[in-house]
Amino acid sequence: MFPVYADKLIHMHTEHSVLELQKAGEFGSLLRHWRLSRRLTQIDLASDAGISARHLSFLETSRARPSRDMVSLLAGALDLPLGEQNALHMAAGFVPPFDHRTADGAGLPQVRQALDFILRQQEPFPGIVVDGHWNIRQRNQASRKIFGLFHRAYDMPAEIADNAMHVVFHPKGLRPFIENWDDFARFMIQILHREVAQGSRDAAALRDEILSYPKVPADWRLPLHSTSSPVMTLQLRHGDSRLAFFSTFTRFAMPCDAALQELKIECFYPADTATDVYARDLAAGAL
Repeated sequence: MFPVYADKLIHMHTEHSVLELQKAGEFGSLLRHWRLSRRLTQIDLASDAGISARHLSFLETSRARPSRDMVSLLAGALDLPLGEQNALHMAAGFVPPFDHRTADGAGLPQVRQALDFILRQQEPFPGIVVDGHWNIRQRNQASRKIFGLFHRAYDMPAEIADNAMHVVFHPKGLRPFIENWDDFARFMIQILHREVAQGSRDAAALRDEILSYPKVPADWRLPLHSTSSPVMTLQLRHGDSRLAFFSTFTRFAMPCDAALQELKIECFYPADTATDVYARDLAAGAL
């Protein structure tokens, strides 16, 4: 476990506007940002990339300009997500090497078919597909029926009503119906912290929006390193009915598209017999 001051250091560097650095074409500043985020010294990164520490220093201070191959080499050594590799190339003045298409866009019908297949197989239990912003892009019928029971009571802006994170944290979203909100929301914010540490600017922006909601504990602003349960359940109450689900995330194994790399398929499974029966009865029209 890293000490608290290390977490504060990472948090501080993540707060820098990476997008501003990219737009300004400041490759050196952006490179330094990711090196610090990865807790690497110049010697460490230079060694991983197989270049001299002197040359790396020149790149960070803009005394030397990188080639396209050098940008790819450093992005790989930093283990950046494809979207951040694109940003690093753009900051250096090169065309981004990776596409950024949505699964419902042109050229990806097989991907959409695969997602539809997974969601159908998940019936009669909920399944959703979320993008890098945690916006729900696809959902199966069980998700519409089960979460629709609560969705009708939401009183939140339409532009965030289909964002999985906002729905959990907004005081007039799903939050009032989550009986174990403190434990479940704490777990969800840790997912965002991990995505920020992995280099997601979208997760950093979303995390800050989430933390601004009322009654979100201040200590959630820093990553935690322990959990009280091996599987976190989502415990919901609707009238006299109590539902409990745990979920799994599935990602594409070897994506060559930045948007596909960010997609997550979340499948919900009943955590008790009562929830299993309720979901099956709802699907069969018995309720």
